[in-house]
Parts: sequence; C-alpha cells; structure tokens
Amino acid sequence: MKLWERVVEARLRKVVDICEQQYGFMPRKSTTDAIFALRILMEKDRDGQRELHCVFVDLEKAYDRVPREELWYCMRKSGVAEKYVRVVQDMYERSRTVVRCAVGQTEEFKVEVGLHQGSALSPFLFAMVMDQLSEEVRQESPWTMMFADDIVICSESREQVEENLERWRFALERRGMKVSRSKTEYMCVNEREGSGTVRLQGEEVKKVQEFKYLGSTVQSNGECGKEVKKRVQAGWNGWRKVWGVLCDRKISARIKGKVYRTVVRVAMLYGLETVSLRKRQESELEVAELKMLRFSLGVTRLDRIRNEYIRGTAHVGRLGDKVREARLRWFGHVQRRESEYIGRRMLDMELPGRRQRGRPKRRYMDGINEDMKLDSPTMDPTREEEPRAAKGDLAQDCGERPEEQGTDPRNSPQDSSRPSQVEFPCHRLKHQTAQRGLIDFD
Repeated sequence: MKLWERVVEARLRKVVDICEQQYGFMPRKSTTDAIFALRILMEKDRDGQRELHCVFVDLEKAYDRVPREELWYCMRKSGVAEKYVRVVQDMYERSRTVVRCAVGQTEEFKVEVGLHQGSALSPFLFAMVMDQLSEEVRQESPWTMMFADDIVICSESREQVEENLERWRFALERRGMKVSRSKTEYMCVNEREGSGTVRLQGEEVKKVQEFKYLGSTVQSNGECGKEVKKRVQAGWNGWRKVWGVLCDRKISARIKGKVYRTVVRVAMLYGLETVSLRKRQESELEVAELKMLRFSLGVTRLDRIRNEYIRGTAHVGRLGDKVREARLRWFGHVQRRESEYIGRRMLDMELPGRRQRGRPKRRYMDGINEDMKLDSPTMDPTREEEPRAAKGDLAQDCGERPEEQGTDPRNSPQDSSRPSQVEFPCHRLKHQTAQRGLIDFD
C-alpha cells in the first residue's frame, strides 16, 4: 500500500504547485530554511531597533480534523485530475479502526474525518489543504511561514499581527480546522515598554520570552544562549540512549566514536549552522562533549590525560570545528541558490533603522567572516552567482570533453590559470583537523 501511495504522491507533485511559504515535506526545503529565515529576520529588526511581533499558531489535531469533502474540494481546486481524486477517495472509502486500551480492544467503527495516520501520502495531502485554506490570508516569506501545521505569523506592528491572526483563525475554522487557544503563543523581539499583548477572540494569547520553533529555541532578545543549553541537553539525552554501547569495555574506541558521531553529535549540531556562537558558547559545547567521551573511554580527570589524546583515541574532532564547518557549508548552500530563495533574500534584506550605541550585538555574518578569516565587515562571498546547475546540464556547462579532442585527460597538462579544485573554508577545516591527527570520518 505504501508503494502505491508513493506512486500517487509522485504524480500529484508534478501537477500541484505548493506555495513558497510551505516548508514541510517539500523538495529542497527543510526545517533549517525556516529557522534560518526567522533568526535573520529577528537579527535585522534587533539591529534596526525595531519591534518584531511573532505569533506561533498551533492547530488542534490537525491531521485528524481535515474534513473529507474539504480534501476533495482542495484537490480539484489545485488542478488534480478527477481520476486521481477518485484514486484517493478509494483509499479512504469504508475506512475503519479500533482503539486499544488497558482492558482490550474496542469494536470496529467508521472513520469519516481526517487523514490516515502513518500514510506516505498524508503529508502532501495536508500541505495541499493548507495551501488552499491559506490562499487569501498568507503573506510572503518570512512574514508567514508554514511547516505542515506549524505556522508562524510575523509583523512589525502588534495591531497588524493581531489582525492577521484573526484572519487566519477565520480562514481555518470556517473550513473545519481548529486553532488551539492554549498552545498558540506570542513573542515580541526587541520589546519596548507598553507593547501590550495579542488577543484572539477576546482571549489573551500566552506571551513568552522564548519558543521552541521546529526544534530550535529562539529568544526574544535574539541571543542563542538557551539554544546552546538545549543542544547540550539533547546530546546527553542521545548519549543516555546508547550508553550501553559507549560504556562497554569490550567495544573498541573506534566503534564508540562512530556511534557517538552518528547519534550524539548530530543532536548537538542540530540548527547551530543558523547561529553565530561566541567562544564561551563553543567551549560549553566542547566541555559537554569531552565529558561524554571520557565516560565512554573510562577515563577521569584524575588520570591526567590530555583532551587531544581523548579525541584522537575516539577519532572525534573538535566540536567547535564541526560547528564552523556546518555554518560555512550552510552559507555556501545559501549562496549557490537562486536569488528568489528565502535565505538569500533574508541576507540581502535592508530594514530602516540604526544600530544602538555601544558594543554592537553579534550578527550571523560576523561569525561567517571570522570563519572565513575575513577582516572586512562586508561580505565579499555574497556576490551574484549562477544557481547550481542540474545534473543533466553538467556536461553542457563543462564544454567539450578531453576525449573528444583526442587527448587522454590523465596525461594532458593542467592549465595553470585554472585551479583543479576550489578549496572552500569547510574543506580547510577538515584538512587542519586531519593534520592534528584528529581523524574524523564524516
């Protein structure tokens, strides 16, 4: 059944265009895109001493509340052929289920509303429904961003964001969806005195100083200290899940290092490519990492063993280097995308306002310039570049092949004016790590 759902999904994606504000389950989009756009928007408003009002909308039982008739209507309105509408209708016809409880199972009953749980087709169907329901109320990114049922509405005016929230509520609830009053939260960046609160149908929306958006914690002051602590906590949670392997003396240090890089470090690095860390925050991450590695290798501080030996034994590089490498890799990814891409538009966005006096707050490009060892605050790497070519166009971009000229490419002299390989800063970090003897396999 899942294979058939994948086939139907692939055919529907060819004929349905989902709006740019939807980042969930879309090709070439991920949670990192939405997190990066929101963080840069908060940074721009903070530097311009402007307020930014964000409302994080939560839907009650989003997948289970989609009316079936509304689903068929949205599919037809999106341009889906009638034969594919009937195919999806056949999947949902006579659907029944049971509920398993402490005393056994209930009798079968019909399910006449909502999307199938665990279906490979449900995420795209839900994105199609949200695309049609929000057609009249959504704004361009980053002022409106959606990741499946997670919606963030931004505005520089509290009255405007309150009005937009009411419009969203009306557009969703008149078509069968439900906005959660208890889980919808409001956050104000660079708040001034007397900013007030946001109300939804006369009920005050909960106001917070931090919010966990798509797994990454954003703060109202634009800092990332809470996010670093959350990453450390996520790393320890991952370490506890595999502590039976990491603390087993029968398992070699090399295998422990692979398990650590696969399970623990991935959780610690999530979302950090979108922030610029201070040295103190990088040190906080590395201290937690070394504690985990020492526990895994059975070494304590009393053994007087240097950190370099611990990392070399486990074949794990410095976490600070991995953070910088991930940040540079993400920055290069943003620069290679087309000019309409949300990441490039956010970096090029210019908002009115002046930075406040005193020591300026650290910005994302400050970290990038330090990583690339640039002294100038201007970002030379952001020059206009052509978007990345498709695989089919690679041969055309490269021109005539050496074989067609009758020469062997292995014996032909290399043009000194054209480098054989471009060395990116993230590659240089890997080379420096290998020179120190701290081999890293990923």
